[in-house]
Amino acid sequence: MDAAPPRRAALSRRDWYLLTNSIVLAWIVLALVAVGVHRFVDQPLWLLVHVPLLGAATAAILIWSQHFADTLLRRSAPGGRAGLGTRLALHTLGAGVVMAGMLTATIPLVAIGGGVVAAAVVAHGIILGLQTRTALPARFAPLVRYYVAAAAVFFLGIAAGVVTAIRPVLADRLVTTHLILNAYGWIGLTVLGTLVLLWPTILHARMPRTADAAARHALPVLVAGLVVAATGPIVDLRPLVALGMALWIAGAGRLAVEGWREARAMPPATYAGWSLAAGFAWVVAAAAALGIQSLVVPDWATLRVEYLVVLGPLVVGFVVQVLTGALSHLLPVVALGSPAAAKAGSEVLDRGAAFRVAAFNGAILLYLAPMPSLARVLLSFVVAGLVVTFVVLAVRALVVGRRIRRAEGPHPDRSGRVTIGMPLPAPPSPPRRRPGAVVAALGLLALCVGAGVAVDPAAAGISTVAPSQGVVATGETTAVTVRVDGMRFDPAVIEVPYGDRLVVTFENTGTDVHDLTFANGVRTGRLAPGASEKIDVGLVGADFQGWCSIAGHRQMGMELTVEVTGAPAVDDSHAAGHEHDAGSAGAAADVDLQREPASSFAAWPAALVPASDETVHRVTLNVEEIVTDVAPGVSQARWTFGGRAPGPVLRGRVGDRFEITLVNDGTIGHSIDFHAGALAPDGPMRTIQPGETLTYAFTATQAGIWMYHCSTMPMSMHIANGMHGAVIIDPPDLAPVDREYVLVQGELYLGAAGATADADKIAAGTPDLVAFNGYADQYVHRPLSAAAGERVRVWVLDAGPNAPSSFHVVGGQFDTVYVEGSYVLQAGDPGGSQAMALQPAQGGFVELTFPEPGSYPFVTHRMSDAEKGARGLFRVE
Repeated sequence: MDAAPPRRAALSRRDWYLLTNSIVLAWIVLALVAVGVHRFVDQPLWLLVHVPLLGAATAAILIWSQHFADTLLRRSAPGGRAGLGTRLALHTLGAGVVMAGMLTATIPLVAIGGGVVAAAVVAHGIILGLQTRTALPARFAPLVRYYVAAAAVFFLGIAAGVVTAIRPVLADRLVTTHLILNAYGWIGLTVLGTLVLLWPTILHARMPRTADAAARHALPVLVAGLVVAATGPIVDLRPLVALGMALWIAGAGRLAVEGWREARAMPPATYAGWSLAAGFAWVVAAAAALGIQSLVVPDWATLRVEYLVVLGPLVVGFVVQVLTGALSHLLPVVALGSPAAAKAGSEVLDRGAAFRVAAFNGAILLYLAPMPSLARVLLSFVVAGLVVTFVVLAVRALVVGRRIRRAEGPHPDRSGRVTIGMPLPAPPSPPRRRPGAVVAALGLLALCVGAGVAVDPAAAGISTVAPSQGVVATGETTAVTVRVDGMRFDPAVIEVPYGDRLVVTFENTGTDVHDLTFANGVRTGRLAPGASEKIDVGLVGADFQGWCSIAGHRQMGMELTVEVTGAPAVDDSHAAGHEHDAGSAGAAADVDLQREPASSFAAWPAALVPASDETVHRVTLNVEEIVTDVAPGVSQARWTFGGRAPGPVLRGRVGDRFEITLVNDGTIGHSIDFHAGALAPDGPMRTIQPGETLTYAFTATQAGIWMYHCSTMPMSMHIANGMHGAVIIDPPDLAPVDREYVLVQGELYLGAAGATADADKIAAGTPDLVAFNGYADQYVHRPLSAAAGERVRVWVLDAGPNAPSSFHVVGGQFDTVYVEGSYVLQAGDPGGSQAMALQPAQGGFVELTFPEPGSYPFVTHRMSDAEKGARGLFRVE
């Protein structure tokens, strides 16, 4: 009888950990590849990096939380390696399906992949719970509860994400819940529970008995903080987010006290120790930032956008350093086995430790600071390069360790047997501390910042100023600090006693590059945000101006005046004329588009609902004369249909009948003209006097967006003063989209404050403001919402009365353009469109898909009109 074939030997414990952790390294490599190729892939960078980075973190959590649970409970999990391998395979498969869905824009694939990942994590939590219930009592067994709680929180976080997808109206709030539960729950709880054990092990310090109690007491506080913070968005109370994050930080702080005691006894001296300490600091900073921002922002949408700006660097500082720091210790000890091999592997992973940690954390700190864009790019390359360095060193450490192990010859497989809370035998020799390495890291960072600044060299700003002719110097100096507030200088007026020397410290507290130039030739250099410079303006003997010399900034309001006090009497006829000009400017003198509207300000509702199934639309429009703001702090008397300017949007389909009752509740005669109806104007378009009513009926026979307006003469005055609106008749083949908006562009010719429009300005065609939906810049202050990947349709009507429009979305491209009843471009055509040109009383729509999250300005590309208020933002999440 033939001998049975030999059974295939099972993987050793060492090889098992090498195999499973190769998945973590593969996810890290994939994240780096995404950084390199994202410019060539039609997907946003944050999406491409988010999945592999979260994949690396989740894979590491599945592997190492199970490893520590087995060690702490002294009992293997149900299913053993096969069960963990199945969960890892499910997670890897699910995350891969999510990435495939993103790259192919297939939403069902994203949903299926996310469900598979959630199933793997929930199964992991259930198995850990069962393992805990059947384990024998052990000192550190309660720490496994951190892992169980983390899995439960992850499930709730996924649920919040699902609700966000189903109810987009709740997205701004529930995204915060989703973030809290996943970042500070799933990852945060797992990391904190692991650090209770891993931190003293890496330090080779004894764990005091107080650490047990600290871990037990901290977990309820951490979970309570998560519950409170995650509840805040659900019940629409932002202070709960701050309270919850404060509780979470308190729980983390309780653990940090024990960690500090251990570090004082045995200070960290390896890459693993320094990285874990820095990672803990970053997660606490991220939690504090979320709590603080939740108190100071005006709404959930702003919190979502502003926190995400800093969340990326904060999470990189936390997740990447915890992951690489932990693996730097665990890979050699668990995967290599013998003391000599583990020591050799640890020494490889510790190469350049001081330089790597200093450069990594310094790059993130500088990235968060106001910085030129090129400097941020270079700092990002530093971070990515250091992650690549870790991957290379990890592979090198495994190769060196296995070579040493083979040289030692066969011996029992003892890999993975780590003594928790006690010094490890034969600890690896810590690297020598080299201040030069830290200096080299700082030098590298300085080069990155310097290169970024060098691409826009500031003017020298050096000027020798002689005393003004005929001015008697007082010997005194007036020192003033000038700051930037939006596109204004603060203060706008500097008072200087006659004969004093003026010294100005210019602090650029804005968000753009600015300088300060005075009429006598003295100027600062061009300063990046956050920079400052002190200049000696010289002796002051007369009034003069200062301004920002960067193109267009002065025209946008960046001017100030130096006024002399106590000067000899002079001819003031110029000043009197100036006062007369200011007085005659009316409300135009109050225009300051940098000013924020009141917190109670509600934007004109631009979101559209689909056309109803009704075929007869009966609407009553009341003419109302109101006084309202048309820009922050600028009030005008407006003539309106229905109390708003523009009037309400009417919507239907071809063949629908509209029966409009016009009621004149104003003080003068008004009328109405619907471009959507074809009929003799004699009767329905007649002017009716105050208190009168008329009925205007028509059948919609042609599709498009049609203007309606008051046709009482002077028609330009009535239209400019607010009496216009839009009727949308859907084309028969109109496809459904994710979101629809309507924007009615019109000009504002300001009269005196609280008065009607200036007829002379209307006749001259010189508007003071141009606005979408009747209020300048309102969608800058209250942006329109969208989500990356969604299809958005924007209907645009140019109500005039005089200026054309060229509608453009900055950063967007239109694949569908419909103008005046016909398609100029349709989805699937090889070309695209950058702007939709409209003359007064013309309209149409555009469709686009936003490629990635961010703030996308929309404007009329008649730029002087955009700068007068015809602009807004799409806030894309």
